[in-house]
Amino acid sequence: MRLRRKIIVAALWRNDDDTNMQHVIPVDEIGVRGAAMGDPISACVHCGFCLPVCPTYKLLGEEMDSPRGRIVLMKNVLEGRVAAADAAPYIDRCLGCLGCVTACPSGVNYGELLVSYRAHTELTRERSALDKLSRTLVRETLPYPGRFRAAAALGGLGRLVEGLLPSQLKAMLTLLPKSLPPAGQPFPEVVPAQGVRRARVALLTGCVQQVLAPQINWATINVLAMNGVEVHIPRNQGCCGSLGMHTGDDASARKLAEHNLRIFPADVDAIVTNAAGCGSGMKEYGLLFRGTPLADEGRAYAGRTRDVSEFLDELGMVAPGPLAEPLIVAYHDACHLAHAQGVVGAPRRLLSGIPNLTVREIPEGEICCGSAGAYNIEQPELANRLGERKARNVMKTDAQALITGNIGCMVQIERNLDAAGHPMPVLHTMEIVARAYDG
Repeated sequence: MRLRRKIIVAALWRNDDDTNMQHVIPVDEIGVRGAAMGDPISACVHCGFCLPVCPTYKLLGEEMDSPRGRIVLMKNVLEGRVAAADAAPYIDRCLGCLGCVTACPSGVNYGELLVSYRAHTELTRERSALDKLSRTLVRETLPYPGRFRAAAALGGLGRLVEGLLPSQLKAMLTLLPKSLPPAGQPFPEVVPAQGVRRARVALLTGCVQQVLAPQINWATINVLAMNGVEVHIPRNQGCCGSLGMHTGDDASARKLAEHNLRIFPADVDAIVTNAAGCGSGMKEYGLLFRGTPLADEGRAYAGRTRDVSEFLDELGMVAPGPLAEPLIVAYHDACHLAHAQGVVGAPRRLLSGIPNLTVREIPEGEICCGSAGAYNIEQPELANRLGERKARNVMKTDAQALITGNIGCMVQIERNLDAAGHPMPVLHTMEIVARAYDG
């Protein structure tokens, strides 16, 4: 293994002395996603601004576990200098948090490169039986609320043999709550605006979130309605496909996304989501459907997609009343909201408009919590280390509650705060806004 690593390192830096990374990648032969890989590789100048914001580089201190190191790795694989199997462990350890994109002065679109590379190499990748099993379970369970609820209900049986399970399957059980909230009433197809109608939106209700925290959608609906927004909730909507897209499973991602392209109305002001991972994936539909007959529809859908905090900030949120008692909260930037979508100021502005609420920043706030879609299943050891690190930094704020905009982050941070003996309420941004409106 050590010899193989030395060979890879030697290949990485050969002929990479130019300021911009010149490549001989057969972009045209790769297909419609070739430019999405070649262009970011050309734009990287090895400056190193990405290093201090990369979670895996912070943990491991290895050049190939940094964004610029992975870019060189992907370049060499695409040029045929390094075998994809040799590069896979380093690429797999990337969370796709895109903190490097925010830090990059050269505008390298690392997100397009990563998802395109993963989709390209997944077509010929040989995976172990355990990898195939865990990915199949994720693909066939998480995007379907009914299946996920049934699987979560069976989790108690799995805990009886938890010690005998491989790490990936054990991680799935660890992420399940001990009990689930009741399913509740189905959503109405239309919720009218309160007062004068200011906008019409369609709401994506999500998958896992419907099962683990259904109150988030109700809070979102109520806040939108109170702001004069008519909310349409397509009854037959499904998963947005982001989970598959971010793990290289383009086939399943397109299938799920295509369903929603048909279901969601085009005559709305926005398609609103309250899950950062979903929003980032939906805004990438132009890339997902590039070169297909649905390319135009994909771009149009992506252009209408807004995170709920982004939408309310653009609309101008109606000022809520004060909380019943003063509350100090820490705000966590979900990576797929802050880095992938560039939505940083909007949620903070919404929260700052709530009287009796004090918002504190988390040390190392730009560093991922380790959730990252299915990362805490596929890379449980690194995910746990990042989750523990995030919990310690949250505790440093002396906040009474944590606020964030993504269900995956909520589950990950709450679990690690509990493990650290420091439990606290973990709420979605819309939950605290809804409470302010309720007084």
